Amino acid sequence: MAASPPPNGVMSLGLAIVASSSAPLLLLDGTLMVIAGSASFCREFQIDPALVSNRPLAALGHGEWNVRQLSSLLEATASGSAAIHAYEMDLKREGKGCRRLVLNAQKLDYDDTDGVRVLLSIADVTDARLAERLKNDLLREKEILLQEVQHRVANSLQIIASILLQSARKVQSEESRSHLQLAHGRVMSIAAVQRQLATSSQGDVQLRPYFIELCKSLGASMILDPEEICIEVNVDDSSAKANVSVSLGLIVTELVINALKHAFPAHRSGKIIVDYHSDQAGWSLSVSDDGVGIPSDPTLSKPGLGTGIVDAMARQLDAKFSHADANPGTRAGVIHV
Repeated sequence: MAASPPPNGVMSLGLAIVASSSAPLLLLDGTLMVIAGSASFCREFQIDPALVSNRPLAALGHGEWNVRQLSSLLEATASGSAAIHAYEMDLKREGKGCRRLVLNAQKLDYDDTDGVRVLLSIADVTDARLAERLKNDLLREKEILLQEVQHRVANSLQIIASILLQSARKVQSEESRSHLQLAHGRVMSIAAVQRQLATSSQGDVQLRPYFIELCKSLGASMILDPEEICIEVNVDDSSAKANVSVSLGLIVTELVINALKHAFPAHRSGKIIVDYHSDQAGWSLSVSDDGVGIPSDPTLSKPGLGTGIVDAMARQLDAKFSHADANPGTRAGVIHV
């Protein structure tokens, strides 16, 4: 029995899809001969509609569709061994700008090997790709400018901190010297996070190097004899967003300053430990010392400005602040769960 011709309904459906399409479409046979092309295809690629049907795809226009790789993919699609999904190619036309195209093709399914039909859709994404490149260029430029600003801010903070430290060394009043040293420490904490941000391409801050640099700056400005007092940093590989790292840095600054002010009177020696660890359940930050501990006299242990700053930063991070005797010394911590 002879093979049945392709059902008229299938052919009619393919032609109806092409005729009604507002997007560029071509209906091809198994030899890549164009059966029909949509009006939008002719309009988009400036081809006379009368010169589309019953012509090889490679002969359309001025031969710009004669692309060997495209023909191979369409032949594989027509044989049923492959299909074209989001294939990208450059359409080069003489006297016109190159266009970036995205093509999709599929074989229309019906049981007739002699009447193969392939539906090819074409989308011009040239303008979209250009807009995407411009957007990426602007983002890169913005990132470079932001890094430059961060460098400049960090440098400015370093200058301010140096002036504060020089002033602290010159003043005669012990109270004024203490205030200037505290201001220096707080400025250095912001300078440290700025430097970390400037070197972080993802916008996240690695906490271990940040805390190490921060404590090194605090020690350099407030510890007269490193043989007497040292600061140890015990931090895991955690990182934090920029705004969170600023708050954490301020907390560390205030707690370390508080320990340096109160834990080691009369040249007492000791150690301050900054600890930070996180897991899926949350994170914990603590600053502990092995100093004299919390005074038993309530008037001497009244919370000061530093404690208020830490408590405010903890609330901002949705965390809880605690301060207690560690026997020996004290331990102040912030926990987020």
